[in-house]
Amino acid sequence: NMGLIKEAKEIDSLVESVKDTGGVYFVPAFGGLFAPYWRADATGLVCGLTQYSTKAHLIRAFVKAVCFQNMEVLDACAEDSGVKIQKLYVDGGMTASKQLLQIQSDLLDRPVVCPSDIETTSRGAAIASALSIGLW
Repeated sequence: NMGLIKEAKEIDSLVESVKDTGGVYFVPAFGGLFAPYWRADATGLVCGLTQYSTKAHLIRAFVKAVCFQNMEVLDACAEDSGVKIQKLYVDGGMTASKQLLQIQSDLLDRPVVCPSDIETTSRGAAIASALSIGLW
């Protein structure tokens, strides 16, 4: 933990406080770079830092990196299947960031739809597990 934020709810206000990343770029490859590149030897990277870079620029670069990573996977799926999504349905903790959802929608030029229950994937896994052992 680099200590840039204490809670995820700080992300949106930081992202909103700057108009762009200020030339800061981030490659989130902490354990390798996975789909669609499959490079286990890749490592994370932050570049473009200057004396004018702020915490807000870093956080915005981190958010954009996640969105670009999603876009690359969706582009690869569309290329392989010949089907381009019309909407992206999302869930999970990161969907609490309205700025992330908007940046993702802007990059994809598609609506991003978030359910009221943002933990549907984990809830579904729990239900499937309970069903498989006869709990329900």
